Amino acid sequence: MNAFRHLSQEQIVFVLALVLCVAFAVALPGFLTTSNVLNLVRSVSILGMLGVAMGLVVIGRGIDLSLVALMAVSVAWTLHLIGTGMPLPLALALGLAFSLVVGAFNGWVVAYVEIPAIFATLAMGTLIYGFGRYFLFNLDVVYMPEAGQPLLVLGQGTLLGVPLPIFLFAAVCLGGYFFLRYTKSGRYLRAVGDNLLAARITGVPARPIIVLQYMLSSLIGYMAGIVTAASVASMNTRVAISTYVYDVILVVVLGGIGLSGGKGGVRNVIVGTLLIGVLLNGMTIMDIQYTVQNVIKGVILLTAIVIDTIINPRDEQTAQQGDI
Repeated sequence: MNAFRHLSQEQIVFVLALVLCVAFAVALPGFLTTSNVLNLVRSVSILGMLGVAMGLVVIGRGIDLSLVALMAVSVAWTLHLIGTGMPLPLALALGLAFSLVVGAFNGWVVAYVEIPAIFATLAMGTLIYGFGRYFLFNLDVVYMPEAGQPLLVLGQGTLLGVPLPIFLFAAVCLGGYFFLRYTKSGRYLRAVGDNLLAARITGVPARPIIVLQYMLSSLIGYMAGIVTAASVASMNTRVAISTYVYDVILVVVLGGIGLSGGKGGVRNVIVGTLLIGVLLNGMTIMDIQYTVQNVIKGVILLTAIVIDTIINPRDEQTAQQGDI
């Protein structure tokens, strides 16, 4: 046990993903084929993009429960505008602007009104879904109009035999990594998440940084939504009231970004997404029922967290920092 005591949760989850890969490769002859591996990564690329968005907020000691609802409504409105004859670039710009405005409002409520993020964004998610369905469009599923066909390449196209969503996921990961590592705002965001009061004392513009993190979340969420719509030629707005946002949170927390803030990075999101992708792909090939898949996924996720708790027990100071 001592040999593993210094393993982080990220490393534990990565090892678990490798073990699952080996197990599935032995039990399922077609698991490690190139086509299946590409399909595996492609299937979780959108979840991974949303994970990066959520990860940035969580590192700043926040949470964004409105992420999926905002993604669904803003992209569905974009498709609706295109269908009414609006030029594609203008419709995309309006959809993105709507998403950014809502993200900025989320950040303002959390930073300046000082409403806890979990309550502010939960309420905003419900509000956005209702607003979108009543004022912006009246269908559960908004289909890609003929004028929006150029967008389909983002979800269905390939480059050098690799699906474009994988490249887009990689681009979002690189962008998130460089933001956190090399920009002043990224360092400020981590400082705010680590210790808000200390960050303020040292001159960090804490409140604008909190607004920024929610705007970044909404920006990446809109990009993920466009890829989603391009993949299936539609946007199903019912995803806004599904449990999908909790899958995003699981990817983030499972990968090792603690809800106490200030720790972790994009690599943690990639590791969490990898485990989820391997697990779901293997169970799909084995034709395991959806309800049973949820049970197995829950057990494995809980096991990974329990193992990390045993190997790396949290001290009293860590335990008191902002857990949800």
